[in-house]
Amino acid sequence: MDAIERTLRVSWQHRVLFTDHVFDPANATLRDILAGDGLSGPGRTLVVLDDSLVKVQPHLAAEVSSYFAAHSEQLSLVRKPMLQPGGEPAKNSWLGVFRLYRAINRHHLDRHSCLVAVGGGALLDVAGFAAATAHRGVRHVRIPTTTLSQCDAGVGVKNGINAFGKKNFIGTFAPPLAVINDFQLLSTLPPRDKRAGYAEAVKVACIRDGCFFEALERDAVSLRQFDPEAMRRLIHRCAELHLNHIADGGDPFEWGSARPLDFGHWAAHKMEQLSRFRLCHGEAVAIGIALDVIYSRLAGYLKMTEAERVLGLLRALGFALYARELSLVGRGQEWCLITGLDEFREHLGGNLAITLLRGVGSGFEVHEMIPSRVREAVNELQTRFGLGQTPRRAPSAVKPGESH
Repeated sequence: MDAIERTLRVSWQHRVLFTDHVFDPANATLRDILAGDGLSGPGRTLVVLDDSLVKVQPHLAAEVSSYFAAHSEQLSLVRKPMLQPGGEPAKNSWLGVFRLYRAINRHHLDRHSCLVAVGGGALLDVAGFAAATAHRGVRHVRIPTTTLSQCDAGVGVKNGINAFGKKNFIGTFAPPLAVINDFQLLSTLPPRDKRAGYAEAVKVACIRDGCFFEALERDAVSLRQFDPEAMRRLIHRCAELHLNHIADGGDPFEWGSARPLDFGHWAAHKMEQLSRFRLCHGEAVAIGIALDVIYSRLAGYLKMTEAERVLGLLRALGFALYARELSLVGRGQEWCLITGLDEFREHLGGNLAITLLRGVGSGFEVHEMIPSRVREAVNELQTRFGLGQTPRRAPSAVKPGESH
């Protein structure tokens, strides 16, 4: 056998910038990102806005157009900002992706052009996937507009849509040109959406940073009241820890099976699906964390006092810690939640790797979850936090492998 081998090394600069009023013409942050690549002529840009954001901030589209007009020597907006649905259901079909493909084609964007997505994590996923696959890679900038996306979803290097009843079954790894976190864009979020991102902060603090966990405990009352400065601190540190993992964890594109940043997520992804996305991602992650914390304690890995700290913080932040989806059974009396382990294993690449806790700030990996112990943990959550919720049968329209 004859072979030629070479090692390819690709360097990425992954930037998360923090600012206020990003579309104020006096704010040069976005202009400098889009015009800073050294290309001659105005940078051609397509902007897509989350339509739910525009409903509560109706002047946003005009502000975007005014911003590009004020910087027309460096920037070129190829059309008025597109409006596109956000929220997890927007990821359940190809429609949003194809709408963006059509706009990229119609307005002749190329690999030196840029798609700027302004919205929550679901819209960023759809837009990032379209940008990564059109022309095999149009540059994209993320401007997250939810607490969760500024903490986590908008900071990562993954893009994707759902298929076959599974989250993010189709997708890419494509680092954005930049992520711009504008805290003012969170001002019109309802309390539920402001809180949702806190779950990702608790997650990363649990597995990586005990000092951050202590800070969250100190700020819990302020965070529950959505104090702006406490929220800023949470978002900044959470984004920093996620970026540290991507840059320094040794596996930014997840070739291996270990995914510590998915602590609490194997159950969360399944609960979202089973609830038909009645549960938002942050709510499901909070419950998934509680489940894995109790499992860690039952398995002898985690002290009772440490487990109670995590559960207590989640409760103090305002999260429910039980949902009926934990106990759903299917037509054949199969326990629906436990199938989430197989789906998670498949998504990882064949080997199950679940992050559990040895202590607050200390995550570690196991390769097996004992179903009877998972059931014991679920029963404890229901007894302690179920508030009378009873198990029920899975909706008949939800079948294994079916998108909904």
